[in-house]
Amino acid sequence: GPRGAGLRPRPRLGPSSLLPSDWLWSEGTRRPLAASSRLGGLENSLLKRGVAGAVNRVFLDIAAARHLQIKMEGLSDVASFSTKLQNTLIQYHNIEEDKWRVAKKMVNICNYCLSNLVYKAQGVMDDIVNNVIDHIRPGPWRLDWDPLMTSLDILEHFEENCCVMRYTTAGQLLNIISPREFVDFSYTVGYEEGLLSCGVSLDWGEARPEFVRGYNHPCGWFCVPLKDNPSQSLLTGYIQTDLRGMIPQSAVDTAMASTLTNFYGDLRKALRKA
Repeated sequence: GPRGAGLRPRPRLGPSSLLPSDWLWSEGTRRPLAASSRLGGLENSLLKRGVAGAVNRVFLDIAAARHLQIKMEGLSDVASFSTKLQNTLIQYHNIEEDKWRVAKKMVNICNYCLSNLVYKAQGVMDDIVNNVIDHIRPGPWRLDWDPLMTSLDILEHFEENCCVMRYTTAGQLLNIISPREFVDFSYTVGYEEGLLSCGVSLDWGEARPEFVRGYNHPCGWFCVPLKDNPSQSLLTGYIQTDLRGMIPQSAVDTAMASTLTNFYGDLRKALRKA
């Protein structure tokens, strides 16, 4: 069938608990990544907001969600697990814009964050929702355009748009940051008039000796059609990754800011070629 035909937006699910108590939280502090943003019509209003405070309740909820740990044996109820992950991302997505602060500004790029807990990226894509998400979610197209990702394997497939994947990333900064390996639960579901593709790392086996095992706290990409131009899509991502290993924080900040700033540009190029 035509590209993107396998994913069709479904109605938004009804509200439920966003941070369920039966999820397991780990201790420790995780520092998030910077993310890029091409804001289009939203850019001016967001850049003018600058640093804004947020209520303690929001910070505590997000901090708890960032420390989520899941073991493979806890994945017996995939439907419930998927819904909890989805609702965590919806919580991020519903945080008011004035709670975010701009972290870095460039031409057509803006990095901004929520009190150093969760980083957000937003930009307009010149393609329909299904095509955009098909390039991001697990599948052969991701390896075609993402230069950081060096391999991607589906370890277990539960149902359409729901799987466990293992992927690896290339070394960065002359291998100061060595190649990383991640094992993530990935789930794609309808959200409003578009789609949400989200994931979280699993405590699954041992890392292969040539890689350091990284950890993704709940992350995800919301993609919805623009109201005034359905052939374009607004892509909003929430990123919080722990690379682990003995890496200077300055090296992590430099590498991740550059990598995630390039994400939107590389994706736009891939969509134009498709």
